Amino acid sequence: MNSNRPTDSPAGRSLDIEHAASRWLAQRDGDAWSDAHAGALDAWLQVDTAHRVAFLRLQAAWNESGRLQALGAGLRGDGPPPRGSWHTSPFNGRQAAPSAAAYKPANRMRIAGFAMVATCVLLAGLGWRAYQHVDVASYQTAMGEIRTQPLADGSRTTLASDSAVEIRLSHGERDVTLLRGEAIFAVAKDPGRPFVVSTNGHRVIAVGTRFSVRRDGEDLRVVVTEGTVRLESEPDDGSPGPSALLPAGSVALVRDGNVLVRSLPLADVERMLGWRDGLLAFRDTPLAEAASEFNRYNVRKLAMGDAEAGALRIGGSFRWDNEEGFVRLLEQGFPVRAEYAADQIVLHSR
Repeated sequence: MNSNRPTDSPAGRSLDIEHAASRWLAQRDGDAWSDAHAGALDAWLQVDTAHRVAFLRLQAAWNESGRLQALGAGLRGDGPPPRGSWHTSPFNGRQAAPSAAAYKPANRMRIAGFAMVATCVLLAGLGWRAYQHVDVASYQTAMGEIRTQPLADGSRTTLASDSAVEIRLSHGERDVTLLRGEAIFAVAKDPGRPFVVSTNGHRVIAVGTRFSVRRDGEDLRVVVTEGTVRLESEPDDGSPGPSALLPAGSVALVRDGNVLVRSLPLADVERMLGWRDGLLAFRDTPLAEAASEFNRYNVRKLAMGDAEAGALRIGGSFRWDNEEGFVRLLEQGFPVRAEYAADQIVLHSR
């Protein structure tokens, strides 16, 4: 059996799986079931958890549909036959059973008829459940871990170090909550289901695009590298707040309730997301700010010994997993002295 017909949506794929499961059930209770068929069914069930769930759900409904089974077997009032009895004669001992050659074609027709009726009845309900179904998942990363995770709608998210998201995908909505940290979203196009990332009372809405959302305490940063997204704020009274359209190359900073939007060359915007490749890029950046970036990825923290050291401005690209190498470069090229400890490196001006 081939159940791998292409589908255009998760709901369509679910219905294809339900169809395949119903065909397996009909074949299993037919006349020609063999060990080879049983092995093929087992293999199909092992391919995907969704296969097993669909088969068990339909099997339960099949077993509970006693009236339909009885009608399909040609019985009236004697109750439904047990599973597996479809290949035996439904006549009692007072009647002569037909020959196997005469009975089996009719039996197969009844089975096929029942399978079609049962499938239509079940899929009417299952179609509604597929319409209402919500896929819920959560993903997180540890300190120093980067993770790219495919989503059920065809989108992808890449989580930065120490980040967490919750995903809810339904027939009409795609909702993501950024609990902490930063994530890049490569959104599959689906005009009927906007992709919404919510955090700290703000919503970033896209249809098909690529952007990142970063949460720093009460602050928020949105970086758009492809397409256009809309940034919305939700005031405390629940009324619609101000919104801004952010095309590719935009960087939006939300701080103290204010939104600042900058437009940068795409190359500069892409460098802001270099952490996914293991790099942190700085351009005329205060050392204190650069140290904070390193601290997002390392257990051993960089600390400022004095304000003068924190105000030094640096530039360049550095690997975020090599903070000690970064400090050695500072000692060689800047008026910086480092004090090393097991849990931190303190930077002093000199």
